[in-house]
Amino acid sequence: MKNSIKSIVAICMMVLLMPVAALAQQALWGGSKLISPEIHKNKTVTFRIKAPKAVKVQVLGDFLSKGVADLVENKEGVWEYTTPEPLAPELYSYAFVVDGLKVNDPNNVYMIRDVATVNNIFIVGGERADLYMVNKVPHGSVAKVWYHSPSLGIDRRMTVYTPAGYETSGKRYPVFYLLHGMGGDENAWSELGRAAQILDNLIAQGKAEPMIVVMTNGNADLEAAPGESSLGYMPPTTRLGKTMEGSFETHFPEVVKFIDKNYRTKANKKNRAIAGLSMGGFHSLHISKQYPDMFDYVGLFSAAIMPGKNATSPIYKEMEGKLKLQFAKKPALYWIAIGKTDFLYKANREYRKLLDEKGYPYEYFENEDGHIWRNWRIYLTEFTPRLFK
Repeated sequence: MKNSIKSIVAICMMVLLMPVAALAQQALWGGSKLISPEIHKNKTVTFRIKAPKAVKVQVLGDFLSKGVADLVENKEGVWEYTTPEPLAPELYSYAFVVDGLKVNDPNNVYMIRDVATVNNIFIVGGERADLYMVNKVPHGSVAKVWYHSPSLGIDRRMTVYTPAGYETSGKRYPVFYLLHGMGGDENAWSELGRAAQILDNLIAQGKAEPMIVVMTNGNADLEAAPGESSLGYMPPTTRLGKTMEGSFETHFPEVVKFIDKNYRTKANKKNRAIAGLSMGGFHSLHISKQYPDMFDYVGLFSAAIMPGKNATSPIYKEMEGKLKLQFAKKPALYWIAIGKTDFLYKANREYRKLLDEKGYPYEYFENEDGHIWRNWRIYLTEFTPRLFK
């Protein structure tokens, strides 16, 4: 009798657990058999989505000259679009619009967040884009590191890349501080910028020196990236109060002090670099002139230049006098890069004019396109090999 009861209980438990098991199996194996995106040998790309009841389906993508293209439906209710020309090697992002609603590709699990937008991604390999891939080379490590900021009064997080072999080499390394743009965070360069892959590949090719790369959070009143702090799952753009008003620049020596204390660094000017995109370029400009004995290499990627009218921090005072002192100390490299259609192009041109008038040496890199991650990845691949030579 007891055995019978045990058998009945066991059967009931199996029946109760069947939906859970089914869900688990569906999560593992229940994906669509559609391939999207499909990268063909000739580097054209096909996108597919099954939406048999849809009236109109489009694809949005940074690979499209007009930014959007229409898909065509087949008899099975699958909508398709193939690029008419091969795509140049690059990391691309895209999403679908189904009857006016923006949706991610259900057949592509690879997605990335840029500020408050989530899109699918794919890479067309070859040329420079091979630097963005995980190749069969020695790999560095990426850590999410918490530190305390006395001046800001909070614990904050940064992302730190250490090169392959750091853990066992016993060596000391130069440090590159790499800063994100407005609305970004300490995840931006490691995820959108492919910084770890770029460093791994350049170092393996002998084109860059082994180095530590520190990617901070430039929003001085935030602990960490959205959803990864004590604020919980608040909207990503809700709090951007302390970004370009001096707080971040003022507290930056605390970051350098923490890194020098906790990592095996070459703790001197000639072994430190700082660069950033957009707001990060703004920070790099003003941090490097505020602390002229801290960084020997400075990179401004599509940088904002002048502070807003309401920015009253001493960091921004006497700019020309601070630049004079900075360049009198002869930085090893002052590097400016921007795209021809970037909305900050005029501001950068005016800044270069100021540097030219004063006779301050710098290197300049100009290319196509505007204020986009495609350019910033390019700038990272161009700037990094120039460091610590």
